[in-house]
Amino acid sequence: MSTLKGYSVTQIALHWIVAALIVFQMIFGDAMGSAWRAVREGLAPDMTLAVWAHIIAGIAVLLFVVWRLALRFTRGAPEAPAASVMMMQAAKWGHRALYAAMVLAPISGLMAWYGGVESAAEVHELFKPVLILLVLGHVLAALYHQFIRKDGLLLRMKRPLD
Repeated sequence: MSTLKGYSVTQIALHWIVAALIVFQMIFGDAMGSAWRAVREGLAPDMTLAVWAHIIAGIAVLLFVVWRLALRFTRGAPEAPAASVMMMQAAKWGHRALYAAMVLAPISGLMAWYGGVESAAEVHELFKPVLILLVLGHVLAALYHQFIRKDGLLLRMKRPLD
């Protein structure tokens, strides 16, 4: 796709900001579940700081991921290190799935919360284990490249190489 050696400072920053926001959502998302149960039961939700933080962090994930995708399409991304066809396909589809989940999880949450779409809430809840598995796979693949293949792949997300 390109001859870039690494990602830009902005791409790297967005990667780690989104990673931190996703971890935050996984750890502190329970308050939102309680608020949603209240809405489902026809009660007024307790709009705590944790509920607002979940909403704001979810919107931030969506905006930052869209920004990352825009940069990826306009600036490009470095070539993946040479690997087997199976590894290349796993990386390609793993990234696509991760990006899809990072876009669809906040959209489904917004549809549930602001649109009152019950089925969107159910889909949104399914994204937590999906994201956990995708992130775990992503981290394990990065560690595999760092410690087994020793191909410098992880360095691309630590500092710009161009």
